[in-house]
Amino acid sequence: QVQLVESGGDLVQPGGSLRLSCVASGFEFRAHPMSWVRQTPGQGLEWVSLISSDGTYTEYADSVKGRFTASRNNAEKILYLQMNSLATEDTGIYYCATGGQRTPVRGAGYWGRGTQVTVSS
Repeated sequence: QVQLVESGGDLVQPGGSLRLSCVASGFEFRAHPMSWVRQTPGQGLEWVSLISSDGTYTEYADSVKGRFTASRNNAEKILYLQMNSLATEDTGIYYCATGGQRTPVRGAGYWGRGTQVTVSS
């Protein structure tokens, strides 16, 4: 019943942009801070961003700072990640998850199934 469903992943060229969405259902979305986490072949699970429950506070990994922007719409229970200036190193499966997830724990909180982002020249 609890679901987080990511979408928006695609194959894009370096320098391109994507906007990922994560639609939540089955729990009190507005009560939870949310994170984006990605899994890459070389880096494993890597925390990308967090956003406070009300959307007023965000943090980003140094690797994406200035390029990625997290936002949320609590009324619609959707989490977003705007990704600009994409590089090949951004390739991976992107997950949304409840909590801050600065140190990602796959068994902690709720996680979506992920959406594939491929940046290739």
